[in-house]
Amino acid sequence: QFSKEDFNKLLEMDYAERACFILHRYLEEYDYNDLLNACKKAYGKFEDSDPAPLVKLDDKTFIMELFHGPTLAFKDVALTLLPYLLRKGCDISGVKQEVLILVATRGDTGKAALEGNKDAQGIKIMVFYPNDGVSPMQKLQMTTQAGENVAVCAINGNFDDAQSGVKKIFTDKEVAAKLDENGMMFSSANSINWGRLVPQIVYYISAYCDLIENGTIKNGDEINVVVPTG
Repeated sequence: QFSKEDFNKLLEMDYAERACFILHRYLEEYDYNDLLNACKKAYGKFEDSDPAPLVKLDDKTFIMELFHGPTLAFKDVALTLLPYLLRKGCDISGVKQEVLILVATRGDTGKAALEGNKDAQGIKIMVFYPNDGVSPMQKLQMTTQAGENVAVCAINGNFDDAQSGVKKIFTDKEVAAKLDENGMMFSSANSINWGRLVPQIVYYISAYCDLIENGTIKNGDEINVVVPTG
């Protein structure tokens, strides 16, 4: 729950500070200053360090732009921060293994996950995409990805085939045992991962603050949020 007093505090903050303030409510085990530094580093990669600017259409309608990140996908908002959340979460939990992230993608998650995790310490990432199921731009984005810890695999099939294949690997006990032998474990950057979802909570709350700041609403007013989805 966020009170009017919380919103008054948030109004004085930039996006990275707001992100830390909000995320720490969910991630109490994380050191506040470490989390703040991670948010500043992640969102410093965006145009004007603002991952979610509001653009006014008319007196009652605004659009939140979520394409200002390194790969132009809204998922950059979460996936630039996820490597820190994931590795730090492992450290807090006493997990020593190297994390191998498996991702099935239609195109945008894959590139955002690759870019966000490139050269991250203690993390490797492997992305699976349908060979004929992503745009030429997305394919180029993924297959030209820099980083010593990244890998990309095209599959013959559609996205559902990619996702089913990844789920099958996740539940294969022999594969899990082999990974454990080699000091590794699986994780995901798809939306089954809480660390992928929690940073996306921030931009709704930040948008509310922006509406207070520009005088469209008063602290405590209700708004409607419309989310386009497939």
